[in-house]
Amino acid sequence: MSRTTWPALVLTVLLLTTACAQRGPAGAAPTTPGAPTSPETPTTSSAPSAPAVPAEGLVIEVAHTGGFVTPEMLASRLPLVSVHADGRVITQGPQIAIYPPPALPSLQVQHVDEDAVAVLVGRALRAGVDESADLGSPPVADLPSTRFTVRTRDETYVREVYALGAETPPGPPGEDRPGGTDDTLTPEQRAARAELQALVQELSDPASVLPEDAVGAQEAYVPEAVAGVVTEWRDPQNGAEPQPVPWPGPPLPGEPLEPRLGLSCVLATGEQARAVLDAARTADTLTPWVSEDGERWSVALRPLLPHEEGCTDLVQR
Repeated sequence: MSRTTWPALVLTVLLLTTACAQRGPAGAAPTTPGAPTSPETPTTSSAPSAPAVPAEGLVIEVAHTGGFVTPEMLASRLPLVSVHADGRVITQGPQIAIYPPPALPSLQVQHVDEDAVAVLVGRALRAGVDESADLGSPPVADLPSTRFTVRTRDETYVREVYALGAETPPGPPGEDRPGGTDDTLTPEQRAARAELQALVQELSDPASVLPEDAVGAQEAYVPEAVAGVVTEWRDPQNGAEPQPVPWPGPPLPGEPLEPRLGLSCVLATGEQARAVLDAARTADTLTPWVSEDGERWSVALRPLLPHEEGCTDLVQR
């Protein structure tokens, strides 16, 4: 990819990130090597530096946590977006509006270049992921929190926001305010939440904030491994007759994941992973998967992301 468009953009990120991290006297500007000095340009400031990105692994993740969902949905939930040191940006793809939905969730991947990863990290820090001010809580129940994780070479920043995106305009209930009032949120909290909500949208569509030649085409993400969160299959009793599908992966029900909730987990890799992906094309979330001994199981399929290794990654979320 051409990088002729990067110098100005990276310089902007350097200045903005440094301005946010090192707040000096009003009107003060950071110095850069070789820059002419003036009364408004302190000579004692150190040169600005871009956020140092890890050489490998996960760099940015935005994920939902909690909320009123089933235990197997919590365990198999995918991040909204993940950005990796090798430039892969993985997002949830379009979902088919049918019930029951397909067994395999839709994921998309696109590649950005090395400089772009640092730019996205800088954008996340400017949006407030490294801050800790109270963001308030809209008066709604059972919604998930949005957790932002940003890794630099030196630090890991985590910030959670309850019911992000559920805010409504201040004032009395009305047609545009079906849930009532959010007057408990201060203007500062609303502004901070708006920054983080905009960050979610930008990370999900990196082409909206990066030069065109820095972002690759979007394509389907094909995982190297697939986890399955396993529970006993129960007839949905909705008049439908789900067609059983032979399970082509490791023996069910696998290893205990959360025994108190009756959850177990299997991990398919290599040829077994490819077989599971093939079988999932004709299955949905209500499909009874049949093990070798004839037992029927519900299996919530969870593609593993590049930084994940197995079932333990699901319970650590």
